[in-house]
Amino acid sequence: MQQTVILNDDLKLEPTNLSTDEVIDPKIGIERKTLSIDFKVTSEDYHRVATFLYKNDFDVNVPSLNLRFQAYIQKYTTSVTNLYKENQIGDYSLTLIEKMD
Repeated sequence: MQQTVILNDDLKLEPTNLSTDEVIDPKIGIERKTLSIDFKVTSEDYHRVATFLYKNDFDVNVPSLNLRFQAYIQKYTTSVTNLYKENQIGDYSLTLIEKMD
C-alpha cells in the first residue's frame, strides 16, 4: 500500500520506504516519535523540496497510519548534490523526530 507523508499540509511525499519508531530522549527521559522515509526527487521538484526542508519545522501527517506530530530533521541525506541538471532523479533519505515543548 502506497503511503503519503504530508508536511505542513503543503508538501506531499510518496516514500519508497517508510518506518516509524519511538525513542527515549536520554536528556529528559521522554519518548519521542520518529519517522524515517526514503523518497525520490526529480530535477523539476528539487528547488521546492530543498527550500521546504530548510525550514526545519514540520507538522508531520501520515493519514494511513493516523500519525501526526510536530517535528524537525534529525538526519537527512541525498544521493545527488546538483539536481538543477534536467531529467535527474535523486534519492533522499529523511528522518524526522518529534519536537518537545
